Amino acid sequence: MAALAPLRQQIDQLDSQLVELLAARAKVTAEVGRVKQQHALPLYVPERELALIKARREQATVAGVSAELIEDVLRRVMRESYQTQEAGFVCCRPAGGKVVVVGGGGALGRRFVSLFERSGYQVAILEATDWLQAVSIVEGACLVLMAVPINLTEQLIRQLPPLPADCLLADITSIKQVPMQAMLQQHPGPVLGLHPMFGPDISNIVKQVVVVCHGRGSEQYQWLLKQFSVWGAVLTEKAAPQHDELMQLIQAMRHFSSLVYGVHLAEEQADLQQLLELSSPIYRLELAMVGRLFAQNAELYADIMLSSSAVTGLLQRYQHRFNQLSHLLAAGDKPGLMAEFAKGQQFFGPVAEQFLQESRKLLQKAADERS
Repeated sequence: MAALAPLRQQIDQLDSQLVELLAARAKVTAEVGRVKQQHALPLYVPERELALIKARREQATVAGVSAELIEDVLRRVMRESYQTQEAGFVCCRPAGGKVVVVGGGGALGRRFVSLFERSGYQVAILEATDWLQAVSIVEGACLVLMAVPINLTEQLIRQLPPLPADCLLADITSIKQVPMQAMLQQHPGPVLGLHPMFGPDISNIVKQVVVVCHGRGSEQYQWLLKQFSVWGAVLTEKAAPQHDELMQLIQAMRHFSSLVYGVHLAEEQADLQQLLELSSPIYRLELAMVGRLFAQNAELYADIMLSSSAVTGLLQRYQHRFNQLSHLLAAGDKPGLMAEFAKGQQFFGPVAEQFLQESRKLLQKAADERS
């Protein structure tokens, strides 16, 4: 203990210096945020972030420090700095204006109400109890944003009163073809389909993907796309039919698979505590992603899974393949199972190695959290 005491004192001093350095860095990044907002620059600039991490990794290698450690620390610090930079945003519509969020009292709707308010817009909320005042609420609006449940989106779009000619009508529904057809028929002005690929529980939308489906009058909604960039989102353009086809795999099928697995554990009366005690980091992550589903709104996820009749056919094909592989397993057909495994290897190709590296980082973080 006598030998450890002075070493521990040195560690305490160095840790204290680290805290002071992080505090100094936070002041600089806060100023960076103010400059970005002043000039309407994106909150997230991937090229700058990659260059910074590359330079520090090289410096770490020369200094004999783990490059992975430095990258982990920097990414965590940068995530915090993005959080401190989003207290207020520049308004990307030169004249400002009034934004009406239909469903702004909901979880995701509130998130966008907050973003628009912090960007200097006048924000009004239109809820089910406000429809008698809908005409006055949308009067003078530059944007009406539909943030309502999937099963109500088309109906409520068709119930909207006439909007100002230059008003942008947009939605943030997780399906795009039906809402966009309804918006284009209801409103002769600019129309835009958006799908934020995140839920309301995120701390900010930096690096979060927002799918953009162009409708009508694109020159009249460039200000909103720029606003999303200023907020830090990553915009990805897709045609509405392509978007909906991809969502069958990305959302509906994944959520259904998690639902089945979670219900199966419940029916088997599995002991969750014992599963967690014996779980490896990877199984704990998988279990967490399944459990995450059941911490959220059942109606929302049922609507996502029921959002397209094509999902049924997709899941039937999935069930057929599941049964095929189950029969190989029941027959003890090792070559057959390996042949199916080879199909997956060929499909994922070089991306499989990338996923392996990414998952290793995630698993290490999961192991750190557990300790």
